[in-house]
Amino acid sequence: MHVVTGAAGFIGSRLVAALNRQGITEILAVDNLEKADKFRNLVGCEIEDYLDKREFLARLEAGQFDGEVDAVLHQGACSDTMATDGRYVMDNNYGYSRALLDWCHEEEVPFVYASSAAVYGAGRNGFRVVRECEGPLNVYGYSKFLFDQLVRRRLPGRSAQIVGLRYFNVYGPNEAHKGRMASVAFHAFHQFRTEGRVKLFVGSGGYGDGEQQRDFIHVDDVVAVNLHFLERRELSGIWNCGTGRAQTFNEVAAAVINAARSTRAAPAELAAQKLIEYIPFPPQLAPKYQSHTEADMAPLRETGFEGEFLTVQQGVDAYAKELAQS
Repeated sequence: MHVVTGAAGFIGSRLVAALNRQGITEILAVDNLEKADKFRNLVGCEIEDYLDKREFLARLEAGQFDGEVDAVLHQGACSDTMATDGRYVMDNNYGYSRALLDWCHEEEVPFVYASSAAVYGAGRNGFRVVRECEGPLNVYGYSKFLFDQLVRRRLPGRSAQIVGLRYFNVYGPNEAHKGRMASVAFHAFHQFRTEGRVKLFVGSGGYGDGEQQRDFIHVDDVVAVNLHFLERRELSGIWNCGTGRAQTFNEVAAAVINAARSTRAAPAELAAQKLIEYIPFPPQLAPKYQSHTEADMAPLRETGFEGEFLTVQQGVDAYAKELAQS
């Protein structure tokens, strides 16, 4: 049996669907459905069973899953980068992950988990998976950073595979339940649909209006990286999960607008037409904002991953057209 935590969420649900396509249906889906609308993400999937996160942990600690699990794919977390309740974030992202890591070590079960590019903070020293590049700017990033440090200490004595994947800016289907934490592409689509324009932040960090750059990765490319490691259980460590390509928020907005209008207009042209509008930063966000991210993907390629990552133009275009049909 495969365990997927956060299974009804954004990445988790796409991962469950991908496992199904490989013929794997003996899946224990674990999630917290206090936000009940997430159930829709699993309607098209086949699973063996569902457990609330709290019941899952209780049954895990009681030994009810000993000898029953082939792998744990841990996607469950509080992903709100603006969260201020540090106790809640640390309990969900560090404490929960540590409990699963301990159990997987005892049971010799492969453990693949979601880390985050938030570990790098402002990224002033680059985006390589080394300690000198890491400096989180918020408690969410710190929770992921702290768990990565624990994993680094555990790796030499591991009993089974341990893989951490530092997700960059993920976008794509099944993220609607995330609300304000959904991707720029999601919000841009709905802004354009309701207001006829897309709002981006004014320039920051030496970048012009809307020219801040992020490594935007489609959710299905993230899933492909997870499956890559699941199929290569001799590999352990922490890797970046981005595209290795920094693209601007203007490019994301243009991809959404062009998909809606069946055009190929450049961002500058769309801004001149007032279809892209630049707005000030919220005061609480400005000091914690990443103006540039770009994953160092060489280590992942060295593991034999040969997949091609969608560009913003390809991935956001397809996503916007899918949203238009929903």
